[in-house]
Amino acid sequence: MALAGSVFLMAGLATGAKAGETLDAVKAKGFLQCGVSSGLAGFSFTGADGEWDGFDVDFCRAMAAGIFGDRNAAKFTPTTGKTRFTALASGEIDVLARNTTWTFSRDVDLKFEFIGVNYYDGQGFMVPESLGVTSAKELDGATVCIQTGTTTELNLADFFRANNMSYEPVPIETNAEAQQKYLSNACDVYTTDASGLAATRATFEDPGAHIILPEIISKEPLGPLVRHGDPDWGDIARWTLNALVIAEELGITQANVNELAASAGDNPEINRLLGTEGEYGAMMGLSKDWAVNAIAAGGNYGEIFERHLGTSTPIDLERGLNQLWSKGGILYAPPFR
Repeated sequence: MALAGSVFLMAGLATGAKAGETLDAVKAKGFLQCGVSSGLAGFSFTGADGEWDGFDVDFCRAMAAGIFGDRNAAKFTPTTGKTRFTALASGEIDVLARNTTWTFSRDVDLKFEFIGVNYYDGQGFMVPESLGVTSAKELDGATVCIQTGTTTELNLADFFRANNMSYEPVPIETNAEAQQKYLSNACDVYTTDASGLAATRATFEDPGAHIILPEIISKEPLGPLVRHGDPDWGDIARWTLNALVIAEELGITQANVNELAASAGDNPEINRLLGTEGEYGAMMGLSKDWAVNAIAAGGNYGEIFERHLGTSTPIDLERGLNQLWSKGGILYAPPFR
């Protein structure tokens, strides 16, 4: 009797769940407003056609496709390290996907909700080969280009203090400004997330003339985030990211997703994810095929990674920690059930 009551209660909660006010507002205006970087190769940048593209951009397009069935129902707001949090807190953007490190104070004090990690990173250093330096511990007295309002600014101070070294900060706000100052020798060193260094170096006229030093001095779990106070909206963002990771685990790709979604198959988790079994989309206020649309928008996590950041691109990043847990990495999504 007690069991039957519990089942009834759970069923009632599931069917009674409603999407939050952010989803209502997004649906009313007809598009998702996504905050991205002001321009970082591989992650978020505008191509020759003026369209936004990149790893973080594709997360936003997947989220828009899950909501509207249209990957183009995403609009983009470029943000800097300083402006990103204000843009999110004020409601100017609905979600922020911009190489942002998940920290205690951003989560708890700034009242944001990180919905997962889409890139496990760490802070590194890039120097011109001509500087003759092979270790970050040889940088005593260096001038360092550093983006203000970032965790890298704090990590830099900790690293130099722990190693009894001094440095002169050269503050910058955007990656484009960092690139200009670094290449004009306004600073000896550029420090930011190692992925950001690789992305920036890939745009140089002579990438081989610049070295990324071996030291990684911090943990930088990067991920999208939303405002506190609307857990239903957080669920939509979180499960969009999870759906892309689970799709890679299950072999669901941009090319085969519609075929797999045409009818229920032998794998129950695929059926649940693609809406041929259960009512999982309705639990979030979305359609049954929300995950189908999200995956069709740009592919699964692995496809998105390889297209924008992988070894076949100029950025040339190995999957490393960002490989699936089943293949030696730490990328892991909760079960879809």
